[in-house]
Amino acid sequence: MSHSRPVDRRSLVLAALSTVVEWYDFTLFLYLATVLARVFFRGEDSVLTTLAGFAVAYLLRPVGALVFGHFGDLHGRRATLLASMTLMTVAMALTAILPTAAQAGPIAGVLLLLLRCVMGFAVGGEYTGVVAYLLEGAAPGRRGLVTSLAAATSEIGGLLAVALAALTASLLPRPVLDDWGWRLPFAFGAALAGAILIARAAMRESPAFETRRDAGALVRRPLVHALRRHRAGVLRGFAISALGSITYYVGITYVPLYLTSIGRLDEAKALQLATVAAVAVVLVTPLVGLLADRWGRRPVLIGLALLSAALPYPLFHLLAGATSGTTLAGAIVLAMLAGGISAVGAVATAEQLPVEGRLSGLALGATIATALFGGLTPWLAQVLTQRSGSLSAPGVMIALVAIAVLPVLLALPETRPRSAGQIASPASRLPRDR
Repeated sequence: MSHSRPVDRRSLVLAALSTVVEWYDFTLFLYLATVLARVFFRGEDSVLTTLAGFAVAYLLRPVGALVFGHFGDLHGRRATLLASMTLMTVAMALTAILPTAAQAGPIAGVLLLLLRCVMGFAVGGEYTGVVAYLLEGAAPGRRGLVTSLAAATSEIGGLLAVALAALTASLLPRPVLDDWGWRLPFAFGAALAGAILIARAAMRESPAFETRRDAGALVRRPLVHALRRHRAGVLRGFAISALGSITYYVGITYVPLYLTSIGRLDEAKALQLATVAAVAVVLVTPLVGLLADRWGRRPVLIGLALLSAALPYPLFHLLAGATSGTTLAGAIVLAMLAGGISAVGAVATAEQLPVEGRLSGLALGATIATALFGGLTPWLAQVLTQRSGSLSAPGVMIALVAIAVLPVLLALPETRPRSAGQIASPASRLPRDR
């Protein structure tokens, strides 16, 4: 692949910041799951209904990724990122003003889940577009670090979500929280998305995409191109994202609900603990990105997969332990493990595919894996914990996925650039489907 001049730092920062909004809203829904269950649904299975709605909405991510990915591979990353952020802003603003079940009956829950589906569709195009933009706009020797910013800023979004959820739950009495207090974090998210949307208009296009477009090297059917020519890269991206998704959504965002449902902590304290864990993730993510630039993507991923196979089972024992110290330690280690995989996984999945089919290939592989192993797993973890009575069931889920993915990682081609002019991609030398 030809080398292109890196984009300016401002454009990279604006692209990375958008994942703050994406993860803020999606994790906020999980962190407020018990509150939303009371406000929008009724019955003893209201929490499971809320988690099931989250899972269904998450299945819209691959659909959005395919639609936005096709558009982005044909018309550019910048236009795709503007469109997806617009849709996210609208969905969050409408969520903040929804009527509750007490005001509108069962239709309130239906409207909440419909807006979650819109959000899932928009997010599907957002994260893959950001990862591709950061990879293509970074200097070759810093692609691991710069692309890890997508994961790092997403953790900042998660940190904001859990911090505001914890603050809201701590400061407001439960009747006030259920009446109107739950709206405040969603209204903040809508305002944040609108501000980033306005700032994003100043971004320049990905230089790698511009080079391909100016050379007439774009493909007319990027989705078909990815399926025909880069199927192995799509499958490798699926495996990496499966591990990253289950460690993140079970090991980070599900933990407060887990601690609340087993009676270990109340809502406010569980969210406070998750806030501390989120800070640890923000700190570890860029460090792992640097390691991926120095040592390579493959060895870092293999090491993290081995840890994911060995640690989650005992860590969930710590979470359910008798002391607050062991609970905090378990949450922090789980969160750091998930953050590390997200950091190196972002660059590794994008490098499996060439520029001309990158967004479509990520939609087929990485985003479908995220939908299955991210959206469904909190619900499945809750079901298994309730039905089996095993407090370590979520840890077993993570370990099984890590063991299944490990053979793929052992055979993974190294994509770290070996020279300043190289854009790493194991598929880059294959002929193009024009």
